Amino acid sequence: MSSRFVRYLPWGIPALAFGGTAAFELALVERKYAIFGGGFGAGHVLDTAKEVALFAATLAAAQAVLIGGLWLLIRSAHRKRPESPTFLLNFLFFAPGGLAALLLAKFEALSYFSDALGFELIKNLGGGSVAGALVYVALEAAIGLAVCAGAVAVWWIGLRLARRRLPERVALPGLQWRHVLWAALPLPLLAAAAAREPDVRFALARTTAPAGALALLHQTTDFDRDGYSGFSAQRDGFPFDSARHPLAFDIPGNGVDEDGFGGDFRFEGPLEQSSDWRPPGQPKHVVLIVLESVRGDAVGKQVAGRPVTPQLNALARSGTWVREAYSHVGFTTASGKSIFSGALEPGERAPSLFRDLKGAGYRVGVFSAAPENFGGISAAVGMRENADLYVDAELLKAERAHSSAALGSLALDGRKVLREFDRHFRSAGDWKAPTFLYFNFQEAHFPYRHRDMPRLLPGDPVERGEIQAENRERVEATYWNAVAYSDWLVGQVVARLKRMGVWERSLLVVTGDHGEALFEDGFIGHGHILNRAQTHVPLIFSVPGAAAANGPVGLADYRGLILRALSGEPPAQSSGTVFQFIGTLHRPDVIGMVEAGGKRTTLNLETAEVEFSDLARNIRYTDLRPGTELRVRADRLANEWARQRWLARRASS
Repeated sequence: MSSRFVRYLPWGIPALAFGGTAAFELALVERKYAIFGGGFGAGHVLDTAKEVALFAATLAAAQAVLIGGLWLLIRSAHRKRPESPTFLLNFLFFAPGGLAALLLAKFEALSYFSDALGFELIKNLGGGSVAGALVYVALEAAIGLAVCAGAVAVWWIGLRLARRRLPERVALPGLQWRHVLWAALPLPLLAAAAAREPDVRFALARTTAPAGALALLHQTTDFDRDGYSGFSAQRDGFPFDSARHPLAFDIPGNGVDEDGFGGDFRFEGPLEQSSDWRPPGQPKHVVLIVLESVRGDAVGKQVAGRPVTPQLNALARSGTWVREAYSHVGFTTASGKSIFSGALEPGERAPSLFRDLKGAGYRVGVFSAAPENFGGISAAVGMRENADLYVDAELLKAERAHSSAALGSLALDGRKVLREFDRHFRSAGDWKAPTFLYFNFQEAHFPYRHRDMPRLLPGDPVERGEIQAENRERVEATYWNAVAYSDWLVGQVVARLKRMGVWERSLLVVTGDHGEALFEDGFIGHGHILNRAQTHVPLIFSVPGAAAANGPVGLADYRGLILRALSGEPPAQSSGTVFQFIGTLHRPDVIGMVEAGGKRTTLNLETAEVEFSDLARNIRYTDLRPGTELRVRADRLANEWARQRWLARRASS
């Protein structure tokens, strides 16, 4: 054996850790994003030699810093016996082993939640509360803790064996901090070059070590602390002016384009919502039914030759079916506030259907299978304070459909909601005053079944732990059965109204709060992507002519449509667009708009790329020539975002 080989042999362990973790992560990234192979849904592909070389060089430098740094940190914890087998075991367990475990957990989460997974998404899962979101995913967390306990047991057994079977001293490489520094020196130049190549930056941001390097460089060069720098996806063109950056608030008419999109914003439209609605001489009763997580394509759908929504189908034929209705954001809390208030972000004491109708002399009743305090919906729209009758899942927590009592997963079987309704409404005599009733049915919420749910459609239901892409057909069958049960509950409400003789004097509105992805584009659930599956909802009025049937209509339009229908006025002209966003209104990850015919335009505010659904293309905003049709569309979206932010700021002031 040559002396040179013996000299470098000890470097084999950190080298294997370097190469093994990099290869493992690249395999996961490629499977998820197809950054090398491309294909359907792959928006960023490393398809030139320059891109591949830049990506590989940056990844190698960052990975060397990460593995080298972990080696030295773990070795420093073994100062008394730095050459013991215990050190090697701990290094292998906590460095490549720990990284592999974190990567598996990360990509398992992304298989359900997409790149939108982040702090705001976690908060939204918990109705605006991180603690609530953690309780909501308690089952998955318990499984993770069990896996961690098993890993600790394996480590302990390995430690005992290493101390008994291996020599007291092992040969180690002469790795020093200066070697890590030399590996880190080219990172700023490589990262700066990568930041100018969207495909390269996208790929690096999906790998652990380069993403950490980019984040560190970004933080250290964000001189005005506005969240943007020379290393961010969108470069800060004004590094010392915190008022100008890609997510800056665009003040209307000041001659400055603060956010860099759409030019100087010019506000159009009314600033305040009207709150002086008065009912006609003989006001109709209003019954609003919100179906949790029911997709817009449920109406008219068939499974195994059987209609999924026979009740909604009948209502659509005799009333008004708005075929293009959309949520603004795919979460219940924001959707509920928009449905009742007519705003994306209602201010304190803002007008709402509850305040409108209560002020007009209506008797108000709430019968909800969900906890209406979840995410502050009830307080924001004056639900409980204006309700004469109030029953929700929190009140009947002991009768919940699932074992968890966390607000995010608390739900009732819809028949219990109907039972509570029957206690208060038995005959026409209980409808002497004009009445506004709000029903919320939770049947189609994940995991799409509970112990009391009947089987209305063919197919074996899937258990919660089996909800994965491999079981897609069974997951779909379970979901559509839940939708069929929601439809049956709607039919039960209609039958009661007819039996009590108040149907002809009532306006019934049925809708959903958002859609639900059933592994379209690889995801399940809602709130992660602005696409049709997750945002298209049913909207049906029991009377003809209540809305323009071709839309598009957003949840924030409902309040105006309902009040005009009650007044006998024709529906207001549609604005022609529905604004949507992921994250928060003021700091979204993605914004979008839906126009007539379902045509969608989205702008990723991280990458500054605009996607046009009718063209199946992603184009960098700065590559859109001013005055062209596509640039006009992108600017229309940017200005609608600015308008909604301005409205929200006015409402909160």
